[in-house]
Amino acid sequence: MQDELIARAGAWLAEDPDAETREELAKLIATEDTAELTARFAGTLQFGTAGLRGELGAGPMRMNRSVVIRAAAGLAAYLRARGQADGLVVIGYDARHKSADFARDTAAVMTGAGLRAAVLPRPLPTPVLAYAIRHLGAVAGVEVTASHNPPRDNGYKVYLGDGSQIVPPADAEIAAEIAAITGLADVPRPDSGWEILDDGVLDAYLERTDAVLAAGSPRGARTVYTAMHGVGKETLLAAFARAGFPAPVLVAEQAEPDPDFPTVAFPNPEEPGAMDLAFAKARESDPDLIIANDPDADRCAVAVKVGGNGGNGGDWRMLRGDEVGALLAAHLVRRGARGTFAESIVSSSLLGRIAGKAGLPYEETLTGFKWIARVEGLRYGYEEALGYCVDPDGVRDKDGITAALAVTELASELKAENRTLLDLLDDLAVEHGLHATDQLSVRVDDLSLITDAMRRLRERPPTRLAGLPVTAAEDLTRGTDRLPPTDGLRYTLDGARVVVRPSGTEPKLKCYLEVVVPVPGHDGLPAARAKAAELLSAIKRDLSAAAGI
Repeated sequence: MQDELIARAGAWLAEDPDAETREELAKLIATEDTAELTARFAGTLQFGTAGLRGELGAGPMRMNRSVVIRAAAGLAAYLRARGQADGLVVIGYDARHKSADFARDTAAVMTGAGLRAAVLPRPLPTPVLAYAIRHLGAVAGVEVTASHNPPRDNGYKVYLGDGSQIVPPADAEIAAEIAAITGLADVPRPDSGWEILDDGVLDAYLERTDAVLAAGSPRGARTVYTAMHGVGKETLLAAFARAGFPAPVLVAEQAEPDPDFPTVAFPNPEEPGAMDLAFAKARESDPDLIIANDPDADRCAVAVKVGGNGGNGGDWRMLRGDEVGALLAAHLVRRGARGTFAESIVSSSLLGRIAGKAGLPYEETLTGFKWIARVEGLRYGYEEALGYCVDPDGVRDKDGITAALAVTELASELKAENRTLLDLLDDLAVEHGLHATDQLSVRVDDLSLITDAMRRLRERPPTRLAGLPVTAAEDLTRGTDRLPPTDGLRYTLDGARVVVRPSGTEPKLKCYLEVVVPVPGHDGLPAARAKAAELLSAIKRDLSAAAGI
């Protein structure tokens, strides 16, 4: 068995085009590190609806140039088989380790396969790539990014010509083409022949951001901004300047791209501690709100001041993605938006209430903007994980730049009325009921723990949570009349809802909780919040026990 493992590793080493991973793998072979070699060669990194994402390193179970070249060759074969042999593939990348290399390899493979390839001029936000696909008439797009994953990770996201991320069956069909690649020697990779785009695409994207804002709307809200060591700063500052907002105050320690993300444990605004430097800057500068992007700037986080009269008199808290989702929906309704409002099944049901009151169509989808973006007649879509699509005619994906513009416009309008985002949230709670959400998220080293938890819940579904009867328990692997099958569970309770699913991009089990508490008036808000917090805490406790996590 060990001889076979060493032989497989040696064969991989022989065709690895990257000196860094060759050296890494050669050391593992020389020291006969069986445990590590087994982990690297236990299978292949699976290509799915999230494309590829994993830890950087040598071997088929890691993200590296060999894996990326195979993925690009599989995508090229998929496109050629569908009559797009001379089509354009546009390629973007972030500032993570190896991202530029992976982008260049993709361009070389596409060119070698007879397709045309164009690479964005430098590391830019993912929504710029999503915009460029349709703007340039491409048949596909690739974004090299691991979004908000840890520094050791990278990823490979694939879009087709409609500007949306792939969904089944395209993922399985591309995966089959990847599996058919026998060796890198069979993949032509010329040294040139693709185009490096100039700033024309970025300029066109920035021009498109005008569509997000209402002509003549107030633009007075002041912001603190953090790029979270990612690629959002230049694009966001340009968009804000174009819109006429005050220049954001930057969190200098996190403003420039840095693939090591030195100031945060995880470069995700939702993670504990990630926003601490932004909060500190806000206490110094007293803005109206804090805006944060994740490293590839497709997500947007918002924080607001709670209490105090400025300076050090108040503190700051992150708004939940569901709160921002509801605020943006209310803002669009107020502006007379027409079209379908959509969200994923793990997001707050408040969006449906807002759309219904406004007489607008409403749809629920599976998690991920690959599904939300495909809703017919989409006008606005969001997902609780800080993803918002406020301009689907421009970008059919979540876009942290245009979302930041929209929420800053809303804050500006409210400021002109001597009101805040929190005041509007209070109004929504009184009008529609307090929709309080929370998440039970468990990160694991051993993925079998997630499998065990899902099996336990399927075999013994809870009948009560927080004392509330479970009125419906759905195994979403069977699909519904509205949703295709997915690995998830949904529990409906009297006044509450729970969805449990494995993360598609991280080694996490995620449980999404919502309770809805009626509010008789503004005076009843404190009691409603206390009741909601109590229910959410009890649901967490009972669900954790039921899942064994």
